[in-house]
Amino acid sequence: MPYVEETYDIVVVGAGHAGCEAALAAARLGLSTIMFTVSVDSIALMPCNPNIGGSSKGHLVRELDALGGEMGKNIDKTFIQSKMLNQSKGPAVHSLRAQADKQEYTRQMRMTLENTDHLTIRQGEVGEILVEDGAITGVKTCSGATYHAKAVVLATGTYLKARCIYGDVSTPTGPNGLQAANHLTDSLKAHGIELFRFKTGTPARVDKRSIDFSKMEEQFGDERVVPFSFSTDPETVQKEQVSCWLTYTNEETHEIIRANLDRSPLFSGAIEGTGPRYCPSIEDKVVKFPDKNRHQVFVEPEGLYTNEMYLGGMSSSLPEDVQYAMYRTVPGLEHVRIVRNAYAIEYDCINARQLKPTLEFKAIRGLYSGGQFNGSSGYEEAAVQGFMAGVNASMQVLGREPFVLDRSQAYIGVLIDDLVTKENHEPYRMMTSRAEYRLLLRQDNADLRLRAIGHEIGLVDDETYEKTLKKERDIQAEVERLENTTVGANPRIRAFLEKHGSTPLKTGATMAELIRRPELDYFALAEIDERRPELPADTAEQVDINIKYEGYLKRQQQQVAQFKKLESKRLAEDFDYSTVKSLRREAVQKLNLYKPASIGQASRISGVSPADISVLLVHLEQLRHGKGTV
Repeated sequence: MPYVEETYDIVVVGAGHAGCEAALAAARLGLSTIMFTVSVDSIALMPCNPNIGGSSKGHLVRELDALGGEMGKNIDKTFIQSKMLNQSKGPAVHSLRAQADKQEYTRQMRMTLENTDHLTIRQGEVGEILVEDGAITGVKTCSGATYHAKAVVLATGTYLKARCIYGDVSTPTGPNGLQAANHLTDSLKAHGIELFRFKTGTPARVDKRSIDFSKMEEQFGDERVVPFSFSTDPETVQKEQVSCWLTYTNEETHEIIRANLDRSPLFSGAIEGTGPRYCPSIEDKVVKFPDKNRHQVFVEPEGLYTNEMYLGGMSSSLPEDVQYAMYRTVPGLEHVRIVRNAYAIEYDCINARQLKPTLEFKAIRGLYSGGQFNGSSGYEEAAVQGFMAGVNASMQVLGREPFVLDRSQAYIGVLIDDLVTKENHEPYRMMTSRAEYRLLLRQDNADLRLRAIGHEIGLVDDETYEKTLKKERDIQAEVERLENTTVGANPRIRAFLEKHGSTPLKTGATMAELIRRPELDYFALAEIDERRPELPADTAEQVDINIKYEGYLKRQQQQVAQFKKLESKRLAEDFDYSTVKSLRREAVQKLNLYKPASIGQASRISGVSPADISVLLVHLEQLRHGKGTV
């Protein structure tokens, strides 16, 4: 019986946020690419929250954009509200967050994919990976078709053997009732890939017409919108925005939840998978934080052309009748009508320590993995991993050097290093606190940090890169001008300082010295700075940050230099750590299990102590002088 048989450079399995970025990266690098999805209607689907970005996640999206990814551009086209979070804090934790029109987000991304050269989209379920002599050779679909490839990227998200659950209702589907992928798991296990069972959840969607917004706090977007993509003209995103709303649970809500915990599959044992610590269900919150008498509920529109509203903060797997009872205790939701029930979803994902920092499987050459399938959570985390997996698959096919970002270069580097180095027994979520060098890794300077790398890869064009180089030159020139421009202790300056509550000058001072005062900044000095050039807002922001935080930035750069020393000390993939005398048994076991690429990575493995690292450093030094053997 004849079956379809085709050949591509790269196969991408999955068309969520990870699959989209992987496929676009490969195709844009000129490689023939095919992307499989169980449903074309699920391309770039947002099955949970209707937003992109947020604390630390905004950093990931802007880094992805700087490297040549698509998510930032797509949300700029499709947002309905935008807000810069944490503005009362320092610039290291400022994060952009935008509400999306879900259907429009999917439509625009699909349109981009469908009009990308070298990219084929195929609806079909991949049921088997094909491996010969430890290397991937392609995939086979459940229809029997074979697709030969030089590299394969797995980006299956939450679809593998997915099961949606609320109360005693359990359906073997992917998110939003879409078809699950039920066959690939067995093939992966047959090739020795270790899988976990994880869980995530989503709240109910409700009918806007059944909500009393007068009992809620209205949440507005920013007056001046900052785009996600560095390529987006800021003027094109200044538009009328929709409102979101804030309300709260109360003791009555919590009492209903407590009284029905025995009916929750999360607590009855019906759910086997491990859920996300940092995005818990409402029943989890009530049980784990009994002292809290209320929890926030964010009521967010799902789009401009639907009345569905998302109840952020109230994900649940409780039965349908309990969902109605608890939601209707919340101010403004007393008469709410549910459109889609809240549910939990269980799915298969991998233990990410099986991956190299390139996101290639250690045991199967040419097989890469990205997104929630790697045990992470979130659209943004998925997208950046898909991009990195797609780029590295492409680099291998093209015979070029692999592409790895370290922890000092990007939040992306922190995310992937954490996934492949640390033991993750729950869905991983990115947070600013995970980044040691977050003052350097701000979302506002992602283009300055990463555009050159995107250009070198081949995903940032010459014109875009030249704009970034000009921005760098303009920042440097303006900082130098301010460091060398002096103002005197004259009446005009005295009046300016008094107006801003700043200490009067006794002698002359440079403009830069004034900017470093807590109560002043680059923008405030405009009224006394007659020779100031006209700079774009983002360039002026960099001037202000570079001067005001100069001491802190230099200190962190020194820390990065120390970090780089350890990262530069490479370790062989096939090194047997049991041959190193004085290493503790636990360290030997962990090091042989993880096979770290460097001393730096070894130092971040749980169970490897600073004393073990010292032993390794001595051993490496002996090897360098020919006193030991590998």
